[in-house]
Amino acid sequence: MILSRLQHTKIEVEKHLADYRLDLMSQTLYDFVWHDYCDWYLELSKPLLENSKTKKGCEATLLKVLSETLILLHPIIPFITEEIFEQSQKLQSNSNEKLISKAFPEPEEGLFNIEAESEIEWLKKFILGIRKIRGEMNISPGKPLQCFIKNFNSQDKNFIEKNKLIIFTLAKLENIVLLELNEEEPESAIALVGEMQILIPLAGLINKDAEKDRLNKEIDKLIKLKNQFSGKLNNKKFLSGAPEAVVKKEQDKLASVEKALEDMKSQLEKISLL
Repeated sequence: MILSRLQHTKIEVEKHLADYRLDLMSQTLYDFVWHDYCDWYLELSKPLLENSKTKKGCEATLLKVLSETLILLHPIIPFITEEIFEQSQKLQSNSNEKLISKAFPEPEEGLFNIEAESEIEWLKKFILGIRKIRGEMNISPGKPLQCFIKNFNSQDKNFIEKNKLIIFTLAKLENIVLLELNEEEPESAIALVGEMQILIPLAGLINKDAEKDRLNKEIDKLIKLKNQFSGKLNNKKFLSGAPEAVVKKEQDKLASVEKALEDMKSQLEKISLL
């Protein structure tokens, strides 16, 4: 994923540099370094670096991305990037090569991977959903949690299987149980990844009133989204002027929000009965 995101960043940087927009170039690089590389990829790498099977490949990716990012940053912060580059070279070889002599990195077509980017976005939502429940329920970040999954599709199941090591480590889970539609789930705090439900059992963990407040806030947000999408779809000017694909996309958004709203209201009823 990070290699794919790096290729998009290279394209944007080249465009802004050609347009003499160093402000936009700086912002693009800041967003990539802070949000993609440091905020998420380094964290996702931790369990991979602790596994002998994935450590070597993960280290190579981390160093490749760091080296090319330093080259992209060099026109903006040359002294800092040169120093970091020299230090990183010691991890790879005994080369005395200077950063200033390195060619500007070109986008590599073979490294674009939309599927991997989509999978990582799914993974982020999964982990953030559980962390949000922890934060709002005042559950210790280090406490292992039971996790039930419901209303999942084949892609969700595949992503869970592929990323179990990362999910268990970063979300601090005790187990993950996939529930079929006819299986009864325990009373739980809920987070959504698309239509998939992440359920964290509440017994002994939460304050009932706090969870009700959280669900009511989520319901209010969903109602606003529903009204927004409904308003657009009830606008005759929009329906007559927009392409069919755009209208269909808005209809799908509305259906997804309505489903999420139904799930949240159902969860609120369950909490009220505790």
